[in-house]
Amino acid sequence: MASGVKTLDSTFSFPWKSQVHLTADMTIMKKILVPVDFSEHSGYALEVASHIAKEHGAGILILHMLGLSESVLAKSEEEELKEAKYYMNLAKEKIKEFTKKEFLENIPVEAIIQNYKIFSEVDHVAQEHNCDLIVMGSHGTGGISRFFVGSNTEKVIRTSKVPVLVIKQPHKDFNIKQIAFAYDLDLENISAYIKAVSFAQLFSAKLETFYVNTLGANYIGYSDIEKKIKNFTDKLGEEVPVRIYNHYSVERGIFNFCSEHAIDLLIIPTHGRKGIAHFLAGSTAENVSNHAKLPVLTLKLLSSSE
Repeated sequence: MASGVKTLDSTFSFPWKSQVHLTADMTIMKKILVPVDFSEHSGYALEVASHIAKEHGAGILILHMLGLSESVLAKSEEEELKEAKYYMNLAKEKIKEFTKKEFLENIPVEAIIQNYKIFSEVDHVAQEHNCDLIVMGSHGTGGISRFFVGSNTEKVIRTSKVPVLVIKQPHKDFNIKQIAFAYDLDLENISAYIKAVSFAQLFSAKLETFYVNTLGANYIGYSDIEKKIKNFTDKLGEEVPVRIYNHYSVERGIFNFCSEHAIDLLIIPTHGRKGIAHFLAGSTAENVSNHAKLPVLTLKLLSSSE
């Protein structure tokens, strides 16, 4: 059991050697970061992470964000140290209890406790410890409870260069057989598509690639769609079977496509600051990440400077 989980300081690094940080290849999965706030939904994320870890011989790194208020930190140095130690020890005990799960048996599990309140720090931890994936729980429309609330789910996704898998419901197993990749046909999605293919291979799953074509200002004629697909496949160097799904709304089109094709996991590329996907804007992007009931994996589209 994982009740003997070790709490690490911020300088700790996993002992695995020759760890290759994830680039285009998602067939390597050795370390998974799971932010926890001890809620039911972060428990769902931890269980999904355990399924992936067992399947691929990976370890789990738990991150708990204390988020101490300025009033605590504004006290005298002695008082601040005493109170910080109290909250640190309390968090350690909670982590010990939280990780007494049968599904964590025989999985390397370690934990970091930080006083982070800025959600970009989640990605910093993931990169510092060479994590291949972030798995986080979400209430759906309410986001992740306590610290991960509402738009904070979106903040983690927007700031993370490491792929983020958002889990909304319990999964006694994580049997992924049908994966859908939704994108806008632009060439900048090639790196995300390659990662999506690798992720599908990781689970021996079938990958469905699709584009939602909407009426109105964003409508694209079929001849233009065919040109975009050809440009994409020519640049990629291989054929990509793309389904065109017509709908009045990109968001509803994505949900309906996944429902009609019995999709187990949705993959969407993101620019970060521009939201979940390039062709999704404003509240639509947040709706896709928060409202979709099935697991959603977001892949950051990196600029040429990154």
